[in-house]
Order: sequence, then C-alpha cells, then structure tokens
Amino acid sequence: MNKELYTKVFLNQLGKSTNDISVAEYMPLMWKNTRQKDVGGLRLTEYGFDIIGELDLAIYEVPFPFDMQLTTQVIIHLDKFIDCPYYLTDRSVYVTNEKKAVELTLFSGNIRKYGMNKAMKEQDADSESTE
Repeated sequence: MNKELYTKVFLNQLGKSTNDISVAEYMPLMWKNTRQKDVGGLRLTEYGFDIIGELDLAIYEVPFPFDMQLTTQVIIHLDKFIDCPYYLTDRSVYVTNEKKAVELTLFSGNIRKYGMNKAMKEQDADSESTE
C-alpha cells in the first residue's frame, strides 16, 4: 500500500473526508516524506503516529541497542526496507506490522545490520536475475 491509500484509510477510520483536498492537506502532516516511492517511504511524523494511536492499531516497539547510533545511512536503509507505517525515535522504532517487528527483533533492534542484510539480499537477487 502507498502513503496516499494509507492516508485515506486513516482519515476514513477517523470519520474525516477522504476527498483529494483532505488527503493533500493531511499527507504532509502524517508523513515525513510525501514523495511517492515504489517501496518503503512510510515514516510517520509525530502527528501521524498519534493518529495511529487513536485508531487502536497494533503497534510494535523495537528498541535499539544501547550503543547504536542513528545515522542518516541507517534512516535511509529503514525508509527503503520497512514496508509498513513506522515511527522513529532516538531509542527505538515503532512498526505497525508484526512480521516486520519480528524481523527487526531478530537483529536485536540493530537496524543498521538489518538494513545491510536486506541490501545484500537485494543485491544477490539482482545479480541472479542478470545471469
């Protein structure tokens, strides 16, 4: 699902209009990046995260290791590989998909390792498809 569709679903659940004007108004309020992407790009703003809380959706917190630094590279990896709405803090990531929460937890919350692993798997898949 893309951001526009998620926005419409969230607005509908809140009892708000889902016309194009409302969606255009709420998109920058809910999402860190409003550009459409084929994959990922579902990072929520604080306001968007609050809306998720109002809707009583399942939210899974995955804490980061104490010594992990949240760098720009790590954030870019997350934005590419997390395919559900998520909210990022300095100490943890909150995801709305149980499977994604389990994947991140298996990496002990180390999203840098998680992103690197995903990137390597994607690169291997691309290499196999060109052979």
